[in-house]
Amino acid sequence: MAQSGEGWLDETRSAYLYRVIAEVERGSPRSELFRKLANEAEGQAAIWAKNAGLASVPAFVPDLRTRIVAGLVRRYGPRSMRGILAAIKVRGLSVYSHAAPGHPAPTSADEVGKRHRGIAGGGNLRAAVFGINDGLVSNASLILGVAGASANNSTILLSGIAGLLAGAFSMAAGEYVSMRVQRELFERLIHLEAHELATEPEEEREELIGIYQRKGVPADVASGLVDVIHKDPKLALETHAREELGLDPKEGLGSPWGAAISSFVMFAIGAFVPLIPFLIGSGRAAQVAAAVAGGATLFTVGALTAIITGKGTGRAGLRMLVIGLAAAAITYGVGKALHVGGGVG
Repeated sequence: MAQSGEGWLDETRSAYLYRVIAEVERGSPRSELFRKLANEAEGQAAIWAKNAGLASVPAFVPDLRTRIVAGLVRRYGPRSMRGILAAIKVRGLSVYSHAAPGHPAPTSADEVGKRHRGIAGGGNLRAAVFGINDGLVSNASLILGVAGASANNSTILLSGIAGLLAGAFSMAAGEYVSMRVQRELFERLIHLEAHELATEPEEEREELIGIYQRKGVPADVASGLVDVIHKDPKLALETHAREELGLDPKEGLGSPWGAAISSFVMFAIGAFVPLIPFLIGSGRAAQVAAAVAGGATLFTVGALTAIITGKGTGRAGLRMLVIGLAAAAITYGVGKALHVGGGVG
């Protein structure tokens, strides 16, 4: 009885969110897809309600979590919310990860997914750029703020080292927790999918056939394809995870420790740059050198973002430079305004 109630709740929640997505996608082919998914989910909810011994399907009143997710979908779009939607068993999200019409079809097995692997590489580059940039801007701002207060060189060094370590450990801890939660979430979703394949194979088969049909695959071809896929349990799980949840087990779930170490290192590299001049000098010369070194690094990092965005390297570098120098100038001005004396060592 309890399982039936939970199944009814999952399906009615999904139906509600499918209709929200259909509303957001109004005017596109995806709108019809999610309307059909909503109808199917409501049909499944009716079955769960019947199994629970209910005379009729209860009216669904979205809870706070569902309302928040719906609001985020309306605000940012379904594509940006794929991870959250997958977490509450919303299906059909693979339509946001497939190639757009007009992309050439792959000609070999090696080319399958190549475009998406490039995107994954871009994600790693984004993480590296963010880590270096965050470390550089935050620590340069801290160092120049302290320098603006006319603190001696040892105080500037202490502040810079403390900022480097505090920021790097904070970044590492945040990445570790984030990746750990994401990994556990994905593992749970894949486990649930494996359970459904084992306990409800026919329902899962029909669901996958329906997904392929909505993509334009003829019914007989879709049925034959799914039969072949379901002969291999591992392939079946991978396919259902990809098509229903938008997850690809072959890409791996990521390493929390790897993400933490990477974030620590990249932040520390960025934070170390404006600290170098104060390790080998002091006074006004060190301040100018820190500003120049930080500015040059900011411009270089900004230019690297052009690899992701496809924009001109000069424009991207200048944008990053202006943002970073503005932050450093503000903190330096605040330091000057809060002058604490102590001379320059």
